[in-house]
This record gives sequence, C-alpha cells and structure tokens, in this order.
Amino acid sequence: MNYETTLTGESSAILIDDEDRIRRRRRLLIIGGVVAVALVAAAAALSMRGKDAAAPDAAPQAPVVSVLTPGQTMVARTVSSTGSLAARVDMPVGVVGEGGMVTRVLVQPGDWVRAGQVLATVERSVQSEQVNSLAAQVEVQRANAKLAQAQLERAKALVGRGFISAADIDQRTATRDQAVAQVRVAEAQLAEQRARTGRLDIRAPASGLVLTRTVEPGQIVQAGGGTLFRMAKDGEMEMQAQVAEADLATLRAGNSATVTPVGSNQHFSGRVWQVSPVVDPQTRQGIARIAVAYNDAIRPGGFASATITSGSGNAPLLPESAVQSDAKGSYVYIVNGKNQVERRDVKVGQVSDTGVAITSGITGAERIVTSAGAFLTVGQKVKPEALKAR
Repeated sequence: MNYETTLTGESSAILIDDEDRIRRRRRLLIIGGVVAVALVAAAAALSMRGKDAAAPDAAPQAPVVSVLTPGQTMVARTVSSTGSLAARVDMPVGVVGEGGMVTRVLVQPGDWVRAGQVLATVERSVQSEQVNSLAAQVEVQRANAKLAQAQLERAKALVGRGFISAADIDQRTATRDQAVAQVRVAEAQLAEQRARTGRLDIRAPASGLVLTRTVEPGQIVQAGGGTLFRMAKDGEMEMQAQVAEADLATLRAGNSATVTPVGSNQHFSGRVWQVSPVVDPQTRQGIARIAVAYNDAIRPGGFASATITSGSGNAPLLPESAVQSDAKGSYVYIVNGKNQVERRDVKVGQVSDTGVAITSGITGAERIVTSAGAFLTVGQKVKPEALKAR
C-alpha cells in the first residue's frame, strides 16, 4: 500500500480547509469593522444633531411684547348710577271748592295745558241761583244808596231857606253813607259767591303736562277727597339717581350728566340741580336729582341709568388689556432699562370706552406692557416693541 500518497492527499485537503476558514474569518472581520465604523458615524451624527437641537433651548430668544408710554391725558371723572324717572315738580290737582258731581272732564293724560285752564267741571245749579240772588241784592242796595243820595241833595238845597236844620243834614248824610256801604257789602257777597262757584272748576295750577287722571264724569268729589290729576310743571323731568355715599361727596349742583332710560338706546343730556343733603343709613346712598328736558321716551315712574361727570384731571390712560389683577390688587407690567419685566402695583380710577385711568402707581413715562401680561414673569427678558400713545 502506498501510505505516502494517502497522507499527502489528506494533508492537502486539510490545508485547503484552513485557508477557507481564514478567508471567511477575515471577511467577517472586515464586514464587522465597516459596520462598527458606520455605527460610530451614525452616533456622531446623532450627537451633533442633538447639540444643534439643544442649542436654542440653551439660549432661548426673548419674546416680543408691545409696550406703550401713555403719558398724561385729561380724563373726566364720572359717577355711574341708577334710579327712577319723575316729574321735576310733580303737582297733584284736587278739589279746592265745596265739591259736587263732576259733569265734564276736558283733558287726558299726555295733554299740555296752560295755567288756569279748566281740567274738569262740577255741577253748579244751586250755586248759580245763589249768585243771581246776591246780584239782585246788589241792585237793591244800589237803589237805596241812590235814593239816600237824592234825599241828601234836596235837604242841602233847603237848608239855606231854614226849612232843614244842620242836624237833619248830618242824619241824611249818614243814611247816604250807610246805603253806599250796604252796596259794597252786597257786592262783596256777590264776588265771594262767584269765586266759590268758580272754584267748582278744577283748574291747572300752572302750565305743564298732564300725567294722570283719576276722575270721570258723574263722579262725586269733595274738598280733600284726593288727587284727581297729576301734572309735571312745564313738562320738566328729572332722574332721581341713587349714588353711593363716597361718590355723593364728589357731586355738585351743575354737574353734567347723561341719562339712558331702560329699554331705550337714546341718551339724554341733563344737569344735576340738587344733591341730597342726607344719606340713607340703611343703603348708605343719597339722591342726586338730574334735570332733563321733556321727551316722549322719558316716562315718570320708569327706570334709567346715568353717568354723571364730577370733574376732570390728568392721569395715565391705559387699554384694559394692560391692567392685571390678583389677590393683591391691580397691577401692570413695565419694561425697565435692561428690557426686563417688572411688576408695578397701581390704583385704577375711571373706566370708560377710551381706556382705564390710573390714579397712582405710575407717572405715564414708563414702558407699559399692553398685552400678554399673563404669560410673562417678573425678571424675564423681553424685546419691547413700542406702540403710539392714544
């Protein structure tokens, strides 16, 4: 047997297998190295990207805020109130005579009347006959006075002839004077009865507007029996504004006001003509009476709101969005010289359509944050953008 040949063949096969394993191992090492390099490169890229993404967080940009330097503005100080509408001078009209049955009612609510105009009449047949009787008495007394005068004149003509003594002249003179006086008494009685009869007419005590009527024809009325008509003198109206005690002290007669009846979009100019000298101890309110001209929309007994101008003064005027509030009170945010946010406590005054007046806390020269104040914090850096003052 040829052992050499057999061994030599087996050795060659073993060598070939070893070379294949070496090549495969080398290939695996190369592939693994390439994969490792790729992983390192990917990790490096992710790391750089993370740093780039984290860069804005590390140095955030300052937010842009709108700021306003308000300065000082002339602001009207006003007082808001509510109250009832009424006639400025409410005149109740009743029976001033002896009364009787109403025969006619000549006016209706809403009518304008003049002073002395008859509003209603009362039956007067008995009073008319009394007037006629007294008028006849006047004529009788005048006739007596005329006769006494004639007798006196004849007596004076005879006194020179000695037929009539001086005593008779004195007596006839006294008789004549008595008769003249009786005429005056009768005339006075007639005038009194005519006045009583005239008082049966229910008349307007002054010119104005009839507000209510509570009498009808056929009704029996008497003196002191109640109000038959209510009138507004000259048609003048007023609002009786209920004002808080603190605000009442700032009002004066002559202050201008604007009155708005409930249910109406009309505004009426008025003027305070009287400020109550007392305060209700229960409500701590007083009444400011505001005179307004007549208008159909102003109905006595209705309800209205009023804005009374109690004066004016200079104050910073801010938009409502600039004023914040919390448990400590009202405040604003200002931007200081370092563009940092600061809190400034303020006292709010008049609030109107034009803005909020600040009575204390700022001078008006500061840069006030006008909006987005709820998203800012004290000390935060901001980028202010100036707005123009109103």
